Amino acid sequence: MMVLFLLIILVPIVTMFINSYLSSQQLLERKYTDLLTDISKQSNIRVEEFLEDTRQISLISSYGINSYVSAVSQENYPIQNYLREDSKRNENQATQLLMNYIRMKDLEYAIYVYNFNGGKNLYISTDSPVDYTYHPGDEEWFADFLQSEDITRDIAVVKDKQTKRANNLSILNVRKIYDMENGDLIGVMTISIPIDFINKLNDRLQEDSRSAYTIVDSNGIVLFNNNYEQIGKRFAEVLSIEDGLSPETARQVISSEGRDYLLISTPFEKHDWTAYLYMPVEELAVEGYMFKRNLVVIAALLLLFSITSSFYLSNHITKPIKRLMSNMLLVEKGKFENLPEVKSNDEIGLLANRFEQMSGELKILVERIYLEQQEKSEAEIKALQAQINPHFLYNTLNSVKWIASMQRSDKIVQMTEALISLLRYSTSNDSKLVPIREELEQITHYITIQKVRYFNKIDVVYDIDESLLEHHILKLSVQPIVENAIFHGIADMDGEGVIRISVYGREKDAICIEVSDNGEGMNEEAAGRLQEQLSGNGSRSGGIGVRNVHYRIKKVFGDPFGVSFLSNPRQGSTFVITIPRNQ
Repeated sequence: MMVLFLLIILVPIVTMFINSYLSSQQLLERKYTDLLTDISKQSNIRVEEFLEDTRQISLISSYGINSYVSAVSQENYPIQNYLREDSKRNENQATQLLMNYIRMKDLEYAIYVYNFNGGKNLYISTDSPVDYTYHPGDEEWFADFLQSEDITRDIAVVKDKQTKRANNLSILNVRKIYDMENGDLIGVMTISIPIDFINKLNDRLQEDSRSAYTIVDSNGIVLFNNNYEQIGKRFAEVLSIEDGLSPETARQVISSEGRDYLLISTPFEKHDWTAYLYMPVEELAVEGYMFKRNLVVIAALLLLFSITSSFYLSNHITKPIKRLMSNMLLVEKGKFENLPEVKSNDEIGLLANRFEQMSGELKILVERIYLEQQEKSEAEIKALQAQINPHFLYNTLNSVKWIASMQRSDKIVQMTEALISLLRYSTSNDSKLVPIREELEQITHYITIQKVRYFNKIDVVYDIDESLLEHHILKLSVQPIVENAIFHGIADMDGEGVIRISVYGREKDAICIEVSDNGEGMNEEAAGRLQEQLSGNGSRSGGIGVRNVHYRIKKVFGDPFGVSFLSNPRQGSTFVITIPRNQ
């Protein structure tokens, strides 16, 4: 009892503790997942907006109007003018235009205009020295861009060899410049954006988040990481991922160097890049430590209280109850006398005394009921069986059979043989249960007699599941149903009567013997009367028909077995005997 009481207390406590802790962990994990996802998406948007602004600058400066030059001068295209003629005046206007755009963005990036029209190249840089001897013509990315049909392209991430600054990793935006008059390619504009611009865009991120923010291309190569030494490496190598990486999964937990990390991936919309943010899983539980500690304290207090209470209840209350329950179990097993004494001076002791008195009286009552029920059942079965027992002699029938044989009356011989078989079957006292096979054999004898009587106007069709014939049925259960079908269904018909006898299984534990005819059927009043008798509300006296069979089956096999029927006027009747499988 004490153990049970402890379990009753502990199971809800432990369940509540585990559920609350796991729920808090899941809530924190979901919170940080949403937070990191939002941070990563916002960072991606800022990077792509910046790159889009850069593309707009290259587009407008290549083909647009310089607002700082008077429109009256008709010199509205400084870059176009410079690439056609690299005069000092055109150079100054183009330089002024590009410097204005650089100042607008307030970032340290450079713009290079490579002249394909035979003129000088133009280099605009804020404070980084330029290597005038370098030309990207030999670079693979430059040659690939010129051969492609692209007008503009973002190149990520390469070393900007045009500048002499120490950290020259950059994202390049390159644009082909075509002559607006004849459509010839006259130059390429390259805007070099130091990779550090991503850190400046994400300056509002926490330091840990900035260090964890990584951009990876479609091949899994790192394009950006706060640790520039990791750029160009495979992302799986940077994190030392042990279990592999699934790029299609937005949220996943990975293992790296013995630690688990929550990894969030968000794809860029306009580039074939993916941004990753990751943080150690153990950091997620920092906010849940206090909650966990409080849960442990509450659980410990409840456990202490439950142990103390269980000891008290066990010593002062439950012992007499246990003894009383033990006595009840003995009574259930059939021991009604000499029960162990329950020592208690309270209500439980009084209840135990009353229970002992009741058990003695219960023994007497059970014995009396058992004997009465046994006698009643035997008497009812014998009374019902006695209604079917014939009261004429075999010797007389044998004499009739002998005389008929001497006179060559074959029909009388057949009827007499069938009747003798029926009488021998009904008067035998071997058992009240017989195989279905034997019961159906007696039906053939009965049908033989009735065919002679009705001049062969009765035809019987059998539909038998042979595997069920060794199961047992009450003797003389089917014959009264067949007799009912002949006398009340077929006898008054003008045409031929057909009786179908079927034996089949129903579900796993029942067998059905179905007797149907094409006779007159029953009207609603007669069917209702019979149904009322089968339900136990009508008279049970008289006849050896359907009611007799139904009550005998229910008496032996119990519910839900017995006889059921379906009948309609001029549509015949179907009676079904249902018995259990009892091979």
